[in-house]
Amino acid sequence: MMAMENTFKRALAQKQSQIGLWLGMCSGYAAEMVAGAGFDWLLIDAEHAPNTLDSVLAQLQALAPHPAHPVVRSAWNDIVEIKRLLDVGATTLLIPMVQNANEAQRAVASTRYPPQGVRGVGAALARASQWNRTPNYLKRANDQICVLVQVETVSAMAEIEAICAVDGVDGVFIGPSDLAADMGHLGDPGHPDVQRAVEDGIRRIVASGKAAGILIADEALARRYIELGTTFTAVGVDTTLLVKSAEALARRFKGEEAPAPPKSDGPSVY
Repeated sequence: MMAMENTFKRALAQKQSQIGLWLGMCSGYAAEMVAGAGFDWLLIDAEHAPNTLDSVLAQLQALAPHPAHPVVRSAWNDIVEIKRLLDVGATTLLIPMVQNANEAQRAVASTRYPPQGVRGVGAALARASQWNRTPNYLKRANDQICVLVQVETVSAMAEIEAICAVDGVDGVFIGPSDLAADMGHLGDPGHPDVQRAVEDGIRRIVASGKAAGILIADEALARRYIELGTTFTAVGVDTTLLVKSAEALARRFKGEEAPAPPKSDGPSVY
């Protein structure tokens, strides 16, 4: 159920480092497994993982008793999808591919009830309000929703200051994979040009006073980004952890050598 104070939003505002893990297995059972692992936040991915509203709901329910805060990445900056994710109990959303301040304003408006926004009112049907059992939910909800927006193209990176200036944007997340592709380095987020752009972006977000975020599976680079000021940093993905652990276990018992690493010597985002 939606707590009336979003502790993750408060932590970002207070610049408390939050370490997270990406969830792509689309399973409440798997989400519950990692809920007690010690992460500050867990990202339920509805953009690139095959999540549906039902599977997002199942994961929110599985995570509810645990201290790790659930963040949901929507498939798109879409008012209808955002409304439905909020109604099933998401309180922090990560909105992909935000290109400019106008798109950031649209994302924020989708999460706010009128007159501050355009979120539809249906609290009696919503898990978010505990089916109208939460006192004054409609009047209090706007202030507790946390909006994180992704910048992941060259043009979006150029708009960081304008995006950060949008009232209601709590944090800006840099997407290294899409940024690398847009810069002509598909599959190589470790390219020096991409890394320079990422580090510059982090510094600019931090300078704006908003929280900076990123996903990177390379431990050394994750620590580097945290030193630069990222406040919400995802350091791994559940699917990758399972795949790599399973492959390593099989190799140890079959006596096989590890496969050659890919040609790119850059860091792994996932």
